[in-house]
Amino acid sequence: MGARAPLSREIACAAQAIEALAAGRSLQSAVEAALDDGLEPASRAAIRDIAYSTCRQLGLVRELARRVNSRPPPPRLAALQWVALAQLVEPLRAEGIIVDQAVAAARLEPGGAAVAGFLNATLRRFVRERDALLAAARRKDEARWNFPDWWIAQLRAEQPQAWQSILEVGNAPPPMTLRVNLRQGSVDDYLASLAGAGRGARRVGPQAVVLDEPCAVDALPGWREGRVTVQDAGAQLAAPLLDPQPGERVLDACAGPGGKTTHLLELADCRVTALDVGEARLRPVRENLARLGLGQPGGPGHPAIVLAGDARRPADWWDREPFDRILVDAPCTASGIVRRHPDIRWLRRRSDLATLSRQQSEILAALWPLVRPGGKLLFATCSVFGAEGESVIDHFLASRRDARRLELFWRFDADTAEPVSQLLPVAAPTRNHDGFFYALLERRP
Repeated sequence: MGARAPLSREIACAAQAIEALAAGRSLQSAVEAALDDGLEPASRAAIRDIAYSTCRQLGLVRELARRVNSRPPPPRLAALQWVALAQLVEPLRAEGIIVDQAVAAARLEPGGAAVAGFLNATLRRFVRERDALLAAARRKDEARWNFPDWWIAQLRAEQPQAWQSILEVGNAPPPMTLRVNLRQGSVDDYLASLAGAGRGARRVGPQAVVLDEPCAVDALPGWREGRVTVQDAGAQLAAPLLDPQPGERVLDACAGPGGKTTHLLELADCRVTALDVGEARLRPVRENLARLGLGQPGGPGHPAIVLAGDARRPADWWDREPFDRILVDAPCTASGIVRRHPDIRWLRRRSDLATLSRQQSEILAALWPLVRPGGKLLFATCSVFGAEGESVIDHFLASRRDARRLELFWRFDADTAEPVSQLLPVAAPTRNHDGFFYALLERRP
Protein backbone atom coordinates (compact mmCIF):
# COMPACT_ATOMS: atom_id res chain seq x y z
CA MET A 1 0.00 0.00 0.00
CA GLY A 2 1.41 3.42 -0.96
CA ALA A 3 1.69 6.48 1.23
CA ARG A 4 -1.27 8.77 1.77
CA ALA A 5 -1.54 11.94 -0.25
CA PRO A 6 -0.71 15.23 1.49
CA LEU A 7 -3.47 16.47 3.78
CA SER A 8 -3.80 19.55 1.55
CA ARG A 9 -4.84 17.32 -1.35
CA GLU A 10 -7.33 15.41 0.78
CA ILE A 11 -8.84 18.68 2.00
CA ALA A 12 -9.04 19.96 -1.59
CA CYS A 13 -10.81 16.81 -2.77
CA ALA A 14 -13.28 16.95 0.13
CA ALA A 15 -13.94 20.61 -0.65
CA GLN A 16 -14.66 19.72 -4.27
CA ALA A 17 -17.33 17.28 -3.03
CA ILE A 18 -18.81 19.82 -0.61
CA GLU A 19 -18.97 22.45 -3.35
CA ALA A 20 -20.93 19.98 -5.49
CA LEU A 21 -23.23 19.22 -2.54
CA ALA A 22 -23.92 22.95 -2.11
CA ALA A 23 -24.85 23.04 -5.80
CA GLY A 24 -27.41 20.25 -5.31
CA ARG A 25 -25.50 17.03 -6.01
CA SER A 26 -25.75 14.01 -3.72
CA LEU A 27 -22.72 13.69 -1.48
CA GLN A 28 -22.02 10.09 -2.41
CA SER A 29 -21.75 10.87 -6.12
CA ALA A 30 -19.87 14.10 -5.39
CA VAL A 31 -17.26 12.27 -3.32
CA GLU A 32 -16.84 9.58 -5.97
CA ALA A 33 -16.31 12.27 -8.61
CA ALA A 34 -13.67 13.94 -6.43
CA LEU A 35 -11.63 10.74 -5.97
CA ASP A 36 -9.08 10.41 -8.76
CA ASP A 37 -7.33 7.19 -9.70
CA GLY A 38 -4.02 8.23 -8.18
CA LEU A 39 -5.28 8.24 -4.61
CA GLU A 40 -4.40 5.41 -2.26
CA PRO A 41 -7.23 3.64 -0.36
CA ALA A 42 -6.26 5.34 2.92
CA SER A 43 -6.57 8.79 1.31
CA ARG A 44 -9.88 7.83 -0.28
CA ALA A 45 -11.23 6.84 3.13
CA ALA A 46 -9.88 10.06 4.68
CA ILE A 47 -11.52 12.21 1.99
CA ARG A 48 -14.86 10.50 2.56
CA ASP A 49 -14.55 11.03 6.31
CA ILE A 50 -13.66 14.72 5.89
CA ALA A 51 -16.50 15.33 3.43
CA TYR A 52 -19.14 13.54 5.50
CA SER A 53 -17.97 15.22 8.72
CA THR A 54 -18.32 18.60 7.01
CA CYS A 55 -21.78 17.68 5.73
CA ARG A 56 -22.94 16.75 9.23
CA GLN A 57 -21.73 20.13 10.52
CA LEU A 58 -22.69 22.24 7.51
CA GLY A 59 -25.19 24.42 9.34
CA LEU A 60 -22.60 25.30 11.97
CA VAL A 61 -19.63 25.92 9.68
CA ARG A 62 -21.66 28.07 7.29
CA GLU A 63 -22.74 30.26 10.19
CA LEU A 64 -19.17 30.44 11.48
CA ALA A 65 -17.99 31.44 8.01
CA ARG A 66 -20.53 34.25 7.88
CA ARG A 67 -19.14 35.56 11.16
CA VAL A 68 -15.47 35.53 10.21
CA ASN A 69 -15.83 36.71 6.62
CA SER A 70 -15.92 40.33 5.58
CA ARG A 71 -17.28 39.33 2.19
CA PRO A 72 -18.73 36.13 0.70
CA PRO A 73 -16.01 34.06 -1.00
CA PRO A 74 -16.52 32.26 -4.33
CA PRO A 75 -18.01 28.74 -4.12
CA ARG A 76 -14.77 26.69 -4.18
CA LEU A 77 -13.09 28.89 -1.55
CA ALA A 78 -16.25 28.79 0.57
CA ALA A 79 -16.21 24.99 0.45
CA LEU A 80 -12.53 24.92 1.44
CA GLN A 81 -13.32 27.18 4.37
CA TRP A 82 -16.24 25.01 5.49
CA VAL A 83 -14.11 21.87 5.33
CA ALA A 84 -11.31 23.46 7.36
CA LEU A 85 -13.71 24.90 9.94
CA ALA A 86 -15.35 21.49 10.37
CA GLN A 87 -11.91 20.09 11.22
CA LEU A 88 -11.14 22.97 13.58
CA VAL A 89 -14.38 22.92 15.61
CA GLU A 90 -12.91 20.38 18.00
CA PRO A 91 -10.20 22.21 20.02
CA LEU A 92 -7.96 19.16 20.42
CA ARG A 93 -7.20 18.92 16.71
CA ALA A 94 -3.75 19.90 15.36
CA GLU A 95 -4.88 23.44 14.54
CA GLY A 96 -1.65 24.66 12.99
CA ILE A 97 -1.39 21.70 10.64
CA ILE A 98 -5.02 21.97 9.55
CA VAL A 99 -4.75 25.70 8.86
CA ASP A 100 -1.45 25.32 7.00
CA GLN A 101 -2.72 22.45 4.85
CA ALA A 102 -6.01 24.21 4.06
CA VAL A 103 -4.06 27.31 3.04
CA ALA A 104 -1.78 25.12 0.88
CA ALA A 105 -4.87 23.77 -0.86
CA ALA A 106 -6.11 27.34 -1.40
CA ARG A 107 -2.85 28.35 -3.09
CA LEU A 108 -3.70 25.95 -5.92
CA GLU A 109 -6.95 27.80 -6.63
CA PRO A 110 -7.30 30.72 -9.07
CA GLY A 111 -6.07 33.84 -7.30
CA GLY A 112 -3.33 31.93 -5.53
CA ALA A 113 -1.75 34.11 -2.84
CA ALA A 114 -4.78 36.34 -2.33
CA VAL A 115 -7.10 33.36 -1.89
CA ALA A 116 -4.66 31.71 0.51
CA GLY A 117 -4.30 34.93 2.50
CA PHE A 118 -8.06 35.26 2.89
CA LEU A 119 -8.39 31.67 4.13
CA ASN A 120 -5.41 31.95 6.44
CA ALA A 121 -6.74 35.12 8.09
CA THR A 122 -10.28 33.80 8.61
CA LEU A 123 -9.20 30.41 9.95
CA ARG A 124 -6.72 31.91 12.37
CA ARG A 125 -9.38 34.31 13.58
CA PHE A 126 -11.63 31.36 14.30
CA VAL A 127 -8.85 29.61 16.26
CA ARG A 128 -8.27 32.76 18.35
CA GLU A 129 -11.98 33.39 19.03
CA ARG A 130 -13.30 29.81 18.93
CA ASP A 131 -15.41 29.80 22.09
CA ALA A 132 -17.09 33.16 21.45
CA LEU A 133 -17.73 32.42 17.78
CA LEU A 134 -19.17 28.97 18.51
CA ALA A 135 -21.44 30.33 21.26
CA ALA A 136 -22.74 33.07 18.98
CA ALA A 137 -23.22 30.76 16.01
CA ARG A 138 -25.12 28.15 18.02
CA ARG A 139 -27.75 30.68 18.96
CA LYS A 140 -29.06 30.05 15.46
CA ASP A 141 -31.14 26.87 15.23
CA GLU A 142 -29.62 25.80 11.92
CA ALA A 143 -26.11 26.04 13.37
CA ARG A 144 -27.03 24.39 16.67
CA TRP A 145 -28.82 21.41 15.13
CA ASN A 146 -27.17 21.25 11.69
CA PHE A 147 -30.52 20.94 9.96
CA PRO A 148 -32.29 23.51 7.73
CA ASP A 149 -34.60 25.89 9.55
CA TRP A 150 -37.68 24.63 7.68
CA TRP A 151 -36.90 21.02 8.69
CA ILE A 152 -36.52 21.97 12.37
CA ALA A 153 -39.75 23.99 12.31
CA GLN A 154 -41.66 21.14 10.66
CA LEU A 155 -40.51 18.62 13.27
CA ARG A 156 -41.15 21.01 16.14
CA ALA A 157 -44.73 21.49 14.96
CA GLU A 158 -45.44 17.79 14.27
CA GLN A 159 -43.49 16.21 17.14
CA PRO A 160 -43.46 18.75 20.00
CA GLN A 161 -42.27 16.16 22.52
CA ALA A 162 -39.76 14.34 20.34
CA TRP A 163 -38.33 16.81 17.81
CA GLN A 164 -35.05 17.33 19.65
CA SER A 165 -34.37 13.62 20.06
CA ILE A 166 -35.19 13.07 16.36
CA LEU A 167 -32.59 15.66 15.39
CA GLU A 168 -30.04 14.23 17.81
CA VAL A 169 -30.44 10.74 16.36
CA GLY A 170 -30.18 12.23 12.87
CA ASN A 171 -26.78 13.66 13.77
CA ALA A 172 -25.47 10.45 15.33
CA PRO A 173 -23.36 7.91 13.44
CA PRO A 174 -25.61 5.16 12.05
CA PRO A 175 -25.25 1.60 13.30
CA MET A 176 -24.43 -1.24 10.97
CA THR A 177 -27.46 -3.50 11.22
CA LEU A 178 -27.72 -6.92 9.63
CA ARG A 179 -30.70 -9.11 8.73
CA VAL A 180 -29.95 -12.77 9.30
CA ASN A 181 -31.24 -15.07 6.55
CA LEU A 182 -33.18 -17.63 8.60
CA ARG A 183 -33.16 -20.03 5.65
CA GLN A 184 -29.45 -20.48 6.35
CA GLY A 185 -29.42 -20.59 10.15
CA SER A 186 -30.69 -18.95 13.32
CA VAL A 187 -29.79 -15.54 14.72
CA ASP A 188 -28.02 -17.22 17.65
CA ASP A 189 -25.93 -19.25 15.19
CA TYR A 190 -24.91 -16.11 13.36
CA LEU A 191 -24.08 -14.25 16.58
CA ALA A 192 -21.80 -17.17 17.42
CA SER A 193 -20.15 -16.86 13.99
CA LEU A 194 -19.58 -13.16 14.58
CA ALA A 195 -18.08 -13.86 17.99
CA GLY A 196 -15.79 -16.43 16.42
CA ALA A 197 -14.62 -13.78 13.97
CA GLY A 198 -13.92 -11.39 16.85
CA ARG A 199 -16.89 -9.12 16.15
CA GLY A 200 -19.25 -8.05 18.91
CA ALA A 201 -22.96 -7.72 18.16
CA ARG A 202 -26.35 -7.69 19.82
CA ARG A 203 -29.82 -8.71 18.72
CA VAL A 204 -32.44 -5.98 18.18
CA GLY A 205 -35.21 -7.84 16.35
CA PRO A 206 -36.41 -11.24 15.10
CA GLN A 207 -33.72 -11.22 12.40
CA ALA A 208 -31.86 -8.01 13.26
CA VAL A 209 -28.32 -7.82 14.62
CA VAL A 210 -26.40 -4.60 15.31
CA LEU A 211 -22.61 -4.75 15.13
CA ASP A 212 -20.60 -3.09 17.89
CA GLU A 213 -18.29 -1.70 15.19
CA PRO A 214 -19.07 -1.33 11.46
CA CYS A 215 -16.93 -3.27 9.02
CA ALA A 216 -16.63 -4.03 5.33
CA VAL A 217 -19.31 -6.47 4.21
CA ASP A 218 -16.68 -8.85 2.86
CA ALA A 219 -15.40 -9.23 6.43
CA LEU A 220 -18.78 -10.60 7.62
CA PRO A 221 -19.00 -14.36 8.13
CA GLY A 222 -21.07 -15.89 5.34
CA TRP A 223 -21.63 -12.64 3.44
CA ARG A 224 -20.84 -14.10 0.03
CA GLU A 225 -22.95 -17.16 0.84
CA GLY A 226 -26.01 -15.02 1.63
CA ARG A 227 -26.23 -15.54 5.38
CA VAL A 228 -26.90 -11.85 6.05
CA THR A 229 -28.04 -8.61 4.43
CA VAL A 230 -27.32 -5.07 5.59
CA GLN A 231 -30.69 -3.56 6.49
CA ASP A 232 -31.86 -1.18 9.22
CA ALA A 233 -33.93 -2.75 12.00
CA GLY A 234 -36.85 -0.42 11.24
CA ALA A 235 -36.81 -1.37 7.57
CA GLN A 236 -36.95 -5.02 8.64
CA LEU A 237 -40.54 -4.51 9.83
CA ALA A 238 -41.93 -4.14 6.31
CA ALA A 239 -41.91 -7.76 5.12
CA PRO A 240 -43.27 -9.35 8.33
CA LEU A 241 -45.94 -6.66 8.63
CA LEU A 242 -47.13 -7.55 5.12
CA ASP A 243 -46.95 -11.21 6.23
CA PRO A 244 -46.65 -13.04 2.88
CA GLN A 245 -47.93 -16.61 2.76
CA PRO A 246 -46.63 -19.57 0.73
CA GLY A 247 -47.79 -19.51 -2.87
CA GLU A 248 -49.16 -15.97 -2.74
CA ARG A 249 -48.53 -13.53 -5.55
CA VAL A 250 -46.74 -10.47 -4.09
CA LEU A 251 -45.73 -7.18 -5.70
CA ASP A 252 -42.81 -5.21 -4.27
CA ALA A 253 -43.31 -1.83 -5.90
CA CYS A 254 -40.35 0.60 -5.85
CA ALA A 255 -38.21 -2.46 -5.06
CA GLY A 256 -34.65 -1.16 -5.44
CA PRO A 257 -32.16 -1.96 -4.02
CA GLY A 258 -33.89 -5.22 -3.08
CA GLY A 259 -33.70 -5.45 0.70
CA LYS A 260 -37.44 -5.90 1.12
CA THR A 261 -37.78 -8.15 -1.94
CA THR A 262 -35.29 -10.63 -0.52
CA HIS A 263 -36.83 -10.38 2.94
CA LEU A 264 -40.24 -11.36 1.55
CA LEU A 265 -38.66 -14.43 -0.04
CA GLU A 266 -36.84 -15.33 3.17
CA LEU A 267 -40.16 -15.36 5.03
CA ALA A 268 -42.27 -17.40 2.62
CA ASP A 269 -42.18 -19.37 -0.65
CA CYS A 270 -44.25 -16.69 -2.34
CA ARG A 271 -44.23 -15.45 -5.92
CA VAL A 272 -42.61 -12.02 -5.85
CA THR A 273 -42.56 -9.44 -8.62
CA ALA A 274 -39.94 -6.76 -7.94
CA LEU A 275 -40.83 -3.56 -9.78
CA ASP A 276 -38.84 -0.36 -10.25
CA VAL A 277 -38.43 2.33 -12.83
CA GLY A 278 -35.29 1.17 -14.59
CA GLU A 279 -32.30 -1.14 -14.75
CA ALA A 280 -30.11 1.15 -12.64
CA ARG A 281 -32.41 0.54 -9.68
CA LEU A 282 -33.10 -3.09 -10.55
CA ARG A 283 -29.47 -4.13 -10.91
CA PRO A 284 -28.88 -4.33 -7.12
CA VAL A 285 -32.15 -6.25 -6.78
CA ARG A 286 -30.83 -8.92 -9.14
CA GLU A 287 -27.47 -8.94 -7.35
CA ASN A 288 -29.07 -9.36 -3.93
CA LEU A 289 -31.33 -12.15 -5.15
CA ALA A 290 -28.33 -13.96 -6.62
CA ARG A 291 -26.11 -13.54 -3.55
CA LEU A 292 -28.83 -14.75 -1.19
CA GLY A 293 -29.87 -17.61 -3.48
CA LEU A 294 -33.51 -16.56 -3.19
CA GLY A 295 -36.23 -16.63 -5.77
CA GLN A 296 -33.86 -18.04 -8.38
CA PRO A 297 -34.45 -21.06 -10.63
CA GLY A 298 -33.21 -24.09 -8.69
CA GLY A 299 -33.26 -22.19 -5.38
CA PRO A 300 -35.85 -22.12 -2.59
CA GLY A 301 -39.24 -20.71 -3.45
CA HIS A 302 -40.53 -19.52 -6.79
CA PRO A 303 -38.32 -17.61 -9.22
CA ALA A 304 -38.66 -13.89 -8.64
CA ILE A 305 -39.78 -11.67 -11.51
CA VAL A 306 -37.71 -8.48 -11.79
CA LEU A 307 -39.61 -5.95 -13.86
CA ALA A 308 -38.95 -2.41 -15.08
CA GLY A 309 -41.97 -0.13 -14.94
CA ASP A 310 -43.58 2.93 -13.39
CA ALA A 311 -45.79 2.03 -10.42
CA ARG A 312 -48.11 4.87 -11.43
CA ARG A 313 -48.71 3.26 -14.85
CA PRO A 314 -49.59 -0.40 -14.32
CA ALA A 315 -51.20 -0.62 -17.75
CA ASP A 316 -47.66 -0.65 -19.16
CA TRP A 317 -46.50 -3.76 -17.25
CA TRP A 318 -49.31 -5.51 -15.34
CA ASP A 319 -50.46 -8.92 -16.68
CA ARG A 320 -54.00 -8.46 -15.26
CA GLU A 321 -53.55 -11.18 -12.59
CA PRO A 322 -54.36 -9.66 -9.16
CA PHE A 323 -51.82 -9.65 -6.36
CA ASP A 324 -52.55 -11.13 -2.94
CA ARG A 325 -50.27 -8.61 -1.28
CA ILE A 326 -48.52 -5.43 -2.39
CA LEU A 327 -45.70 -3.57 -0.71
CA VAL A 328 -45.52 0.12 -1.64
CA ASP A 329 -42.21 1.48 -0.36
CA ALA A 330 -42.95 4.89 -1.80
CA PRO A 331 -40.45 7.59 -2.80
CA CYS A 332 -40.16 10.22 -0.05
CA THR A 333 -37.86 12.84 1.48
CA ALA A 334 -35.97 10.02 3.27
CA SER A 335 -36.10 12.20 6.39
CA GLY A 336 -36.19 9.08 8.57
CA ILE A 337 -32.82 7.79 7.34
CA VAL A 338 -30.90 11.07 7.46
CA ARG A 339 -28.24 9.72 9.81
CA ARG A 340 -27.24 7.34 6.99
CA HIS A 341 -27.50 10.00 4.29
CA PRO A 342 -26.62 13.32 5.97
CA ASP A 343 -26.75 15.21 2.67
CA ILE A 344 -30.52 14.67 2.41
CA ARG A 345 -31.23 17.50 4.85
CA TRP A 346 -29.37 20.01 2.64
CA LEU A 347 -30.77 18.73 -0.66
CA ARG A 348 -34.47 18.70 0.25
CA ARG A 349 -36.77 21.72 0.25
CA ARG A 350 -40.04 22.24 2.09
CA SER A 351 -41.84 22.18 -1.26
CA ASP A 352 -40.66 18.60 -1.76
CA LEU A 353 -43.18 17.46 0.86
CA ALA A 354 -46.11 18.42 -1.34
CA THR A 355 -44.49 17.07 -4.50
CA LEU A 356 -43.61 13.71 -2.99
CA SER A 357 -46.88 13.23 -1.11
CA ARG A 358 -48.74 13.79 -4.38
CA GLN A 359 -46.53 11.19 -6.07
CA GLN A 360 -47.20 8.76 -3.19
CA SER A 361 -50.95 9.26 -3.56
CA GLU A 362 -50.70 8.61 -7.30
CA ILE A 363 -48.82 5.35 -6.73
CA LEU A 364 -51.27 4.22 -4.07
CA ALA A 365 -54.30 4.98 -6.26
CA ALA A 366 -52.76 3.26 -9.28
CA LEU A 367 -51.80 0.06 -7.46
CA TRP A 368 -54.93 -0.39 -5.34
CA PRO A 369 -56.99 -1.95 -8.18
CA LEU A 370 -54.27 -4.60 -8.53
CA VAL A 371 -55.01 -5.97 -5.03
CA ARG A 372 -57.41 -8.90 -5.09
CA PRO A 373 -60.54 -8.58 -2.92
CA GLY A 374 -59.51 -9.66 0.56
CA GLY A 375 -55.86 -8.89 -0.24
CA LYS A 376 -53.60 -6.43 1.55
CA LEU A 377 -51.35 -3.51 0.71
CA LEU A 378 -48.63 -2.18 3.01
CA PHE A 379 -47.81 1.47 2.44
CA ALA A 380 -44.37 2.49 3.74
CA THR A 381 -42.09 5.52 3.64
CA CYS A 382 -38.76 6.19 5.33
CA SER A 383 -40.03 9.57 6.49
CA VAL A 384 -40.84 11.25 9.80
CA PHE A 385 -43.06 13.92 8.21
CA GLY A 386 -46.83 13.50 8.46
CA ALA A 387 -47.38 14.76 4.91
CA GLU A 388 -45.72 11.55 3.70
CA GLY A 389 -47.60 9.22 6.01
CA GLU A 390 -50.87 9.82 7.82
CA SER A 391 -51.98 12.56 5.44
CA VAL A 392 -51.58 10.31 2.39
CA ILE A 393 -53.45 7.43 4.02
CA ASP A 394 -56.23 9.66 5.39
CA HIS A 395 -56.79 11.17 1.96
CA PHE A 396 -56.85 7.75 0.31
CA LEU A 397 -59.28 6.21 2.81
CA ALA A 398 -61.63 9.18 2.51
CA SER A 399 -62.16 8.37 -1.16
CA ARG A 400 -62.24 4.54 -1.07
CA ARG A 401 -65.12 2.55 0.36
CA ASP A 402 -63.43 -0.75 -0.47
CA ALA A 403 -60.40 -0.05 1.76
CA ARG A 404 -59.98 -0.38 5.50
CA ARG A 405 -56.91 0.20 7.62
CA LEU A 406 -55.74 -2.64 9.85
CA GLU A 407 -53.93 -2.16 13.15
CA LEU A 408 -50.24 -2.99 13.20
CA PHE A 409 -48.22 -4.16 16.19
CA TRP A 410 -44.56 -5.04 16.71
CA ARG A 411 -42.62 -6.52 19.61
CA PHE A 412 -39.54 -4.38 20.14
CA ASP A 413 -38.68 -6.48 23.18
CA ALA A 414 -39.65 -9.93 24.39
CA ASP A 415 -42.78 -8.93 26.28
CA THR A 416 -44.65 -5.98 24.84
CA ALA A 417 -46.36 -5.57 21.47
CA GLU A 418 -46.53 -1.88 20.53
CA PRO A 419 -48.77 -0.23 17.92
CA VAL A 420 -46.83 0.74 14.81
CA SER A 421 -47.55 3.56 12.40
CA GLN A 422 -45.15 6.49 12.62
CA LEU A 423 -41.91 4.88 13.76
CA LEU A 424 -39.56 7.59 15.05
CA PRO A 425 -35.79 7.09 14.89
CA VAL A 426 -34.22 5.74 18.07
CA ALA A 427 -30.62 5.00 19.05
CA ALA A 428 -30.59 2.81 22.15
CA PRO A 429 -28.67 -0.36 23.09
CA THR A 430 -31.61 -2.70 22.56
CA ARG A 431 -33.63 -0.61 20.09
CA ASN A 432 -31.76 1.13 17.32
CA HIS A 433 -33.62 1.97 14.11
CA ASP A 434 -34.34 4.69 11.57
CA GLY A 435 -37.65 6.49 11.07
CA PHE A 436 -40.44 4.88 9.02
CA PHE A 437 -44.18 5.10 8.45
CA TYR A 438 -46.30 1.97 7.98
CA ALA A 439 -49.99 1.53 7.15
CA LEU A 440 -51.62 -1.80 6.27
CA LEU A 441 -54.75 -1.62 4.09
CA GLU A 442 -57.15 -4.46 3.32
CA ARG A 443 -59.35 -4.49 0.23
CA ARG A 444 -62.86 -5.36 1.23
CA PRO A 445 -64.33 -8.38 -0.62
